[in-house]
Amino acid sequence: MAELTMREALRQALEEEMARDGSVVLLGEEVAQYNGAYKVSQGLLDTFGPERVIDTPISEEGFTGIGIGAALAGLRPVVEWMTFNFSLQALDQVYNNAAKMRYMSGGQFSVPVVFRGPNGPAEFLGAQHSQALQSIYAHCPGLKVVAASIPADGKGLLKTAIRDDNPVVVLESELMYGWKGDVPAGEHLVPFGVAAIRRRGNDVTIVGFSKPMAMIEEAAGVLSQQGIDAEVIDLRSLRPLDRDTVFGSVRKTNRCVVVDDAWPFASVGSHVAWEVSKHCFDYLDAPVELVAAADVPMPYNHTLELAAQPSVGAVCDAVKRALNR
Repeated sequence: MAELTMREALRQALEEEMARDGSVVLLGEEVAQYNGAYKVSQGLLDTFGPERVIDTPISEEGFTGIGIGAALAGLRPVVEWMTFNFSLQALDQVYNNAAKMRYMSGGQFSVPVVFRGPNGPAEFLGAQHSQALQSIYAHCPGLKVVAASIPADGKGLLKTAIRDDNPVVVLESELMYGWKGDVPAGEHLVPFGVAAIRRRGNDVTIVGFSKPMAMIEEAAGVLSQQGIDAEVIDLRSLRPLDRDTVFGSVRKTNRCVVVDDAWPFASVGSHVAWEVSKHCFDYLDAPVELVAAADVPMPYNHTLELAAQPSVGAVCDAVKRALNR
C-alpha cells in the first residue's frame, strides 16, 4: 500500500495499463504537454511519447469521435473530457455511436473506449460548469458507468474500464483529485457491479457514490454520536448496479436514505430509491428518502452554492425523518 492522491492513483492506473498494453492511448485537451488540466496525466507524454499521449483541439465532438473510431480499429483509447460539462458537446457520439455499435453490428464490433474526467459541482464555477450529469450517461443502454469515492477505487475501476470491451464512462470530481488514501501497488482491479459497504449498521441504510461519500460517512459519524447506527453503501458502479448489496442492507435495516449530488428529477438517486421502494416494499418501515441537489441551476454565490447541494445536515435530517425522530 502507498498513500496517494486521487490524481496519483488515476495516473498510476493509466501508466500501468499503457505499459501493459501498447494499444492503450490517451487523448484530450491538454493531456500531453500541459500534463492534463488537473495533472492526472503528468509525465505520461515523456514516458509514452506523442503517438500515445495526444493533445487535441478544443472540439469534444471531434476527438470523442476519433476515440470511438480508434476503438473500432483495434486501439483502447482513453478520452479525457476536461469536464463533463463539455461532454454534452459530444453526446451524439457517445449515445449513437459508442453505445449502440455492438448492438447495431449484431455483436461484430466492440468499442473498448473509456470516457473520463471531472463530473459534478466544484466551487465558484457557476451554472454551466458545475453540473452533475451522471444520470445522462447511466440512462443509456450500452454504456457502463462507474464512480470512485476513494483513490484505491479510482485506480481499480479505471484499470477495469480500460480492459473492458465496451464503452465505459468514468466519473471523477475536480474536488476529489487531491484527496488521499491507501492504494494497492501493482495489479489492482475493482469489478463492475459490486458495491462496497463502507460502514456496518443496523438502523438505516445510506446509499451514495462519488464525492458525496465523504459527506455521508461524516453524517454517519454524527448520527452515531446520537445513538443512530447507519450502514453506509458506496455504489461505485452505477451501471451495472449492485442491487443485491443495497437490497440486502435495506432488508436488514428497514429504512433507506439515498444521496446524489445531481438534480432530483430522473436522477440516479431517484432511480435507486425507486428500486428499493419496489423490491424492498415489504421490509420498509418508512418511505425511502432522497437527498439531492436543489432543482435549480447552480448559483455562483458561494453561500447559495453550498445551500443548493447535499450536506451533512441534510443527510442527518433525512435519516431522522426515516426513523420518525
